[in-house]
Amino acid sequence: MDALHPRLLVDRFAETFRFYRAVLPELAGAELARGNAEGPYASWDVAGQGVLALFDRAALAAALDADPSGTGPALGGGSDGGDGGVMFVCRVGDVDAGYALCLRHGAEPVAAPTDRPQWGPGLRTAHLRDPEGTLVELQSY
Repeated sequence: MDALHPRLLVDRFAETFRFYRAVLPELAGAELARGNAEGPYASWDVAGQGVLALFDRAALAAALDADPSGTGPALGGGSDGGDGGVMFVCRVGDVDAGYALCLRHGAEPVAAPTDRPQWGPGLRTAHLRDPEGTLVELQSY
């Protein structure tokens, strides 16, 4: 059983779900394990291990009796342009192809594919924002 995986709290659940449903199979070999665009929860696995989960921010806020605007416990971030200090990093076989795939499915470009030897030998990255505004890094070595 997997113990650690990112869970993104999102306001635009259906749009964000469709984005990850379209790109995760090719980017990470992930399969939808649970959920659909109606939410409030969905998750993707690789070989039975959790890779990413989405949770509707308002649904979680209701469950915790918190304010979904982020003033309640640990619900900050969201589509106001802030990333809440979170970046989803996905190792891919081809950063350029992954970047193009994400753009075709609604991601907003942040930094085009770039070689980054100062970060690590042979490292290539690209950065974008998913429909919710979460920063995504695609990387390959």
